[in-house]
Amino acid sequence: MLHICRNISIPNHEIEMLAIRAQGAGGQNVNKVASAIHLRFDINASSLPDICKQRLQLLKDARVSKDGVIIIKAQQHRTQEQNRQDALERLRDLINQAMIVQKLRRPTKITQAAQEKRLNRKTRQGRIKLLRGMVLEN
Repeated sequence: MLHICRNISIPNHEIEMLAIRAQGAGGQNVNKVASAIHLRFDINASSLPDICKQRLQLLKDARVSKDGVIIIKAQQHRTQEQNRQDALERLRDLINQAMIVQKLRRPTKITQAAQEKRLNRKTRQGRIKLLRGMVLEN
């Protein structure tokens, strides 16, 4: 059972994990041992709450496919168990990220005094730059 937060958990049978060979350098062991983990999690077939499913599918993340499947490949560590824990942790982080509700931004209006102050500062700066010009001699 993967615990996401107090009231959200995912049963192990909903998470599909495959052991595959890791890419990159690894010496003689790289072609013999399947230490990388390929995690697949189907959002639509899961027992997650509907609001969580909707937010996960709306995420702009390359790990979420068009079919609603989260695909995570973990191959950072040397052992399969560490990569398995890493993949589960990344899945937990992704679901937590989807559950964060963004605070609505209320547009603010600049005050008239602040606007006048800004324009006066621009005028003053313009005058200073004008005085830096070439001086004509008679």
